[in-house]
Amino acid sequence: MPELPEVETVRRGLAPVLEGQRLSRAEARRPDLRFPFPEGFGQRLTGARILHLKRRAKYLLAELDRGETLVMHLGMSGRFEIARGADEVRPGAFHYAADPDPRHAHVIFETEAGGRVTYYDPRRFGYMDLIPTATLANHAWFARMGPEPLSEDFDTDRLVSCFAGRKQGPKTLLLDQRVVAGLGNIYVCEALNRARISPLQPAGDISRARLETLSEEVRSVLEEAIAAGGSTLKDYAGADGALGYFQHRFRAYGREGEACTNPGCKGQISRTVQGGRSTFYCEVCQT
Repeated sequence: MPELPEVETVRRGLAPVLEGQRLSRAEARRPDLRFPFPEGFGQRLTGARILHLKRRAKYLLAELDRGETLVMHLGMSGRFEIARGADEVRPGAFHYAADPDPRHAHVIFETEAGGRVTYYDPRRFGYMDLIPTATLANHAWFARMGPEPLSEDFDTDRLVSCFAGRKQGPKTLLLDQRVVAGLGNIYVCEALNRARISPLQPAGDISRARLETLSEEVRSVLEEAIAAGGSTLKDYAGADGALGYFQHRFRAYGREGEACTNPGCKGQISRTVQGGRSTFYCEVCQT
């Protein structure tokens, strides 16, 4: 599933084409994705202006001038393709992917300025809904979310408070969207490796000094991944149909049996399973 950096990369790719633009046409080519589209989906969007295109955790939020927000989640394989006139929009430095299969073009947005954005989703695990903007924060998807990891609200104090007395491992807690919003398996593994903290030790036993390092590494690894265009596992791609290359910089994730790259460490990356998900870490330097 796309994680925060991938979704932020998509947001930045879509913003120049959609933000501030009025939709001349919106079409859902099937009745549902993971969930049914809201009633009157195309009609409610056609003629609306997108005031802002934001991200909350792993959701894209298109705030409309009609008092509603279009909420979009990419699921496992959702992606957007941008076309503007005869030109293709390809922001950033990417390794480009093949053109998506037109059979999976499920939603089309066209703007009065001539932009065209197509949503493809072969597995149809993504979803979209229209939610009143005034009630968005109280919606079931967002009501209990923690702070954004790149915001000022996510810091050492937040980790100290959330980890205090907890016997679960730090990875388990960092994946809890009530603790921090938008973190996923890949970047939690990376941040813990960089901070040299074991994903297996009780979170309540980690010192404040080490949690300060962890909060800094969470921010650092996300910022690096966003700058690189995301991790692009399997068939995921950015908004412009492109593949990011942060996956080539992974220090831990997917590197079982390879040498740990932390300075001065002679260990190698091991793999275990926590909560049904693979955890990659170094038994030598992550203590």
